[in-house]
Amino acid sequence: MQEYGAKEIKLLKDLEAVRKRPSMYIGSTGSRGLHHLVSEVVDNSIDEVLAGYCQNVEVVIHPDNSITVIDDGRGIPVAHHPIYKKSALELVMTSLHAGGKFDNKIYRVAGGLHGVGVSVVNALSEWLEARVTRDGKTWRQRYERGRPTTKVECIGEAASDNRGTQISFKPDSEIFESIEFEWEKIARRLRELAFLNQGLRIEVKDEREERKEVFQYEGGIRAFVKHLNRNREVLFPEPVYLRGEKEDVSLEVAIQYNQSFIQDIFAFVNDINTEEGGTHLSGFKSALTRTVNDYVRKRENKEVVLLGEDIREGLTAIINMKLPNPQFEGQTKTRLGNSEVKGITESIVYENLSRYLEENPSVAKLIVQKAISSSRVREAARRAREITRKKEGLGGALPGKLAACSGDDPEKNELYLVEGDSAGGSAKQGRDRHFQAILPLRGKILNVEKTHLARALNNKEIKSMITAIGAGIKEEFDPSGLRYNKVILMSDADVDGAHIRTLILTFFYRYMHQLIKEGYVYIAQPPLYRVKSKGKEHFLYTEEEFKKLREKLGDAKMEVQRYKGLGEMNPEQLWKAAMNPATRTIYQVSIEDAVEADELFTTLMGTEVEPRKNFIQKHALEVTNLDI
Repeated sequence: MQEYGAKEIKLLKDLEAVRKRPSMYIGSTGSRGLHHLVSEVVDNSIDEVLAGYCQNVEVVIHPDNSITVIDDGRGIPVAHHPIYKKSALELVMTSLHAGGKFDNKIYRVAGGLHGVGVSVVNALSEWLEARVTRDGKTWRQRYERGRPTTKVECIGEAASDNRGTQISFKPDSEIFESIEFEWEKIARRLRELAFLNQGLRIEVKDEREERKEVFQYEGGIRAFVKHLNRNREVLFPEPVYLRGEKEDVSLEVAIQYNQSFIQDIFAFVNDINTEEGGTHLSGFKSALTRTVNDYVRKRENKEVVLLGEDIREGLTAIINMKLPNPQFEGQTKTRLGNSEVKGITESIVYENLSRYLEENPSVAKLIVQKAISSSRVREAARRAREITRKKEGLGGALPGKLAACSGDDPEKNELYLVEGDSAGGSAKQGRDRHFQAILPLRGKILNVEKTHLARALNNKEIKSMITAIGAGIKEEFDPSGLRYNKVILMSDADVDGAHIRTLILTFFYRYMHQLIKEGYVYIAQPPLYRVKSKGKEHFLYTEEEFKKLREKLGDAKMEVQRYKGLGEMNPEQLWKAAMNPATRTIYQVSIEDAVEADELFTTLMGTEVEPRKNFIQKHALEVTNLDI
């Protein structure tokens, strides 16, 4: 046995800890973590914007997948630090928890408060070069995998009014699964920042494709809400805009309702997207519910009591808060924890929204009518659920079509949602009955993007899925009730199969959001070909794989079977190719960006035809498997 004594205790110096455990700092070493590097550098520029010293930010993606971020802020200090005896620039770039944001003297509000952002980027980069222009000179220092390879050196004179910071870096391929940056992911975050900082000009270039865009919105978060609702039918043309300050907290909110049955509320603190919400979101929801109910009691029917979910149906809202000392949970800052913020938010929203509704009765009437209609639908849905529970045991007795597994450990169990009774029959015979359950789905389920909950709950396939999964829906969703650790969608590799997957994912996204967010949903990839040659059996999932195998086998005799659907596979083949954990290919479904996911589902599955037509025309040439 390995001896465990004092000498086995290791201290990871400086940035070694980051390279040893990168996921602790950036979430993952996949695509999300890679793009988080860009956000960390850009966030430092945005902190200069928040402090009032920066009006322009430029981001360039170079052909070698290196990135340059340029701003016209004050520039990182370069002078020697009196205590640490090295340049402040080198200190910021090579030391964790070094920066000017730990008190409120230099930055009253900032997103990068932990002092680890740019040093983490440095640690996880093959190389990084920092250039700073301030006080009439330009300074430079270069690093490799977090270590300085040059001193901080002056490389030239600069005009007295010229200032700013330029950071160029190339992610380390030893750390990341891929260092290929995606234009859409970078552009989407930069567009978001331009919306959140009214008037800020952000330019993004991609030298790989000679592509360029400029984001600048004088409308701020009002323009953001209109952008999110651009593919929906809205109740009133201009968003409601609320603004207020209290106890050093600055808050602005933009609200607009549409004719859909969903709610989209995106909350930001110091330009950081708090995807998991927090105290500011709780305060907003409470204030909205209280305000509308107070208005109804004064002006409408005193008997009506509206729930929060009634009032939020069809709501698109942006909450943009500036806070001196935000308490984020974790380095990736997905949830705000400041307890005092709930009351501050509630107060600002209640006061401003109450006044707005009194002064704009026509808008108030539309909001109230939408909420009352939603309340009636909710009651109908509740009755439908109760009737369904009594008849079929929704959340209780399992649906008749479900072939349950014998194991009772949700951590090990899997549920296959299979297209069609024929494929469902093969899957039932081919599965491992101990941990794999099969639920066949007949045809295409209801498109929940276009309908309300009451109608959705009358859909037989949707009821079967809710019952089989066992965790409930919407506000009642409880992950502790899950019967399966994996919910796997298995459909034909054709257009109809893709449509069925999209309908099911739309249902999960709108009604069981956490199921996707917490990583329980997977997509099985069935094979396109089965090839037998030289006594071996090969399952091939793409045309490219088939082409490579054909080249490899040369003139050898091949027995080729091209699958048009799951129903053509016998139980043994289906087990080997799509269900055996040792040999199958399944992909985990993730929600990397809630704003993007929401826009995509609205475009593909919403009521407006024109955006869907434009999407198809734009991406038509990217199709690799067209079924005609």
